Amino acid sequence: MIQIPVVLLIVILLILLFIMLLIIIKLMKLMKKYNNFISKFDDKASIEETLTNYINLVNNVNEENKIIKSDYVNLERKLSKCSQKIGLVRYNAFDDVGSDLSFALAILDDENNGIVLNAIYGRTSSNIYAKSVENGNSKYTLSEEEIEAITKAKSQ
Repeated sequence: MIQIPVVLLIVILLILLFIMLLIIIKLMKLMKKYNNFISKFDDKASIEETLTNYINLVNNVNEENKIIKSDYVNLERKLSKCSQKIGLVRYNAFDDVGSDLSFALAILDDENNGIVLNAIYGRTSSNIYAKSVENGNSKYTLSEEEIEAITKAKSQ
């Protein structure tokens, strides 16, 4: 029989003890993670039931997100039709009236559709004219002030 020196046996034993110690440490870490994981579950429900409940919750959240996204798209579409751009030009319509009391006001949506109002103030009368605006232009003849108001509104 072959004899192994005692020192060699001690070295092999120490290496095996070290490896065993490493395995025990890894096992303890794994047990800690496992206990953390298990502690999150309801004591009365099985892991399968709990995971099924969580999956259902995630599916509900996904459905709600689809609804929210649809609502957001609808709001974006509607918002583009709302009045968003305003251009104002004050001016003197008549030489005998001061303080720029007359004005042209353009109110446009995101696609440059809307109206332009022209309020002309005089000493004896005041008039307001409204003209439709489509794509930044009007089918009606526009004054310089109305054109300037539309240009200001379109630049926003």
